[in-house]
Amino acid sequence: MYIPPVVKNLLIINILFFLATLYFETKGIRLGFTLGAFYFDSPLAKPWQPLTYMFMHGGWAHIFFNMFALYSFGTLLESRWGAKKFLTFYLITGLGALALQLGVQAFETYQLTGAVVNPGAVSIDFASNMVQSNVKGLNNEQLGKLIEIYTTPMVGASGAIFGLLVAFGMLYPNAELMIMFIPVPVKAKYIIPFYILVELFLGVGQFEGDSVAHYAHLGGALIGFILVKIWKDKNTNFYNYHE
Repeated sequence: MYIPPVVKNLLIINILFFLATLYFETKGIRLGFTLGAFYFDSPLAKPWQPLTYMFMHGGWAHIFFNMFALYSFGTLLESRWGAKKFLTFYLITGLGALALQLGVQAFETYQLTGAVVNPGAVSIDFASNMVQSNVKGLNNEQLGKLIEIYTTPMVGASGAIFGLLVAFGMLYPNAELMIMFIPVPVKAKYIIPFYILVELFLGVGQFEGDSVAHYAHLGGALIGFILVKIWKDKNTNFYNYHE
């Protein structure tokens, strides 16, 4: 079973980060609050988080499906593009995913407070593990939303994975994929756009209890689409054969 070098190393790094997360949780240390990405005005935001967040995951299912997709789609894309181009694509889509998510959070913060930056809006007492908002004039629901924006980390490679999905769908539109709960293979050009529309629906809907960063997924997909459109693939024989 061949795994190209960048995909292999990304798999290893993600798994190591996940195992480290599990280990440090047993010691009372939550790595997600150090390496996950926070809203840029949050007191928990750190300069390294835009990179480290995409190697963190929130649970076994989260990392399993992301790594399965990374192996399934990343192997073919890296073999096609080469290591340097693939890694560039992966990192840019991951950063683009975070950028859109932060943009949406900035818009939500502006709706709540009238500004995207609110010094001292949320204070955190680490000793007592207490969080409170210092913004006046908000009801309990609005206060809860503001605190959620400022104190919930974003973790996972999902944004970059959505970039890979879109790239695969654009470059191999007629490839047939087996999808869970669908008994017949479905072409990439049908299932991947449908998946993107589902993410858009869930993101706009903001259903109660849904903690998934859907706009990050859409950000990765959007940047992936733009990059594939911009890049001119020189290996036309390979493209035509697999298309």
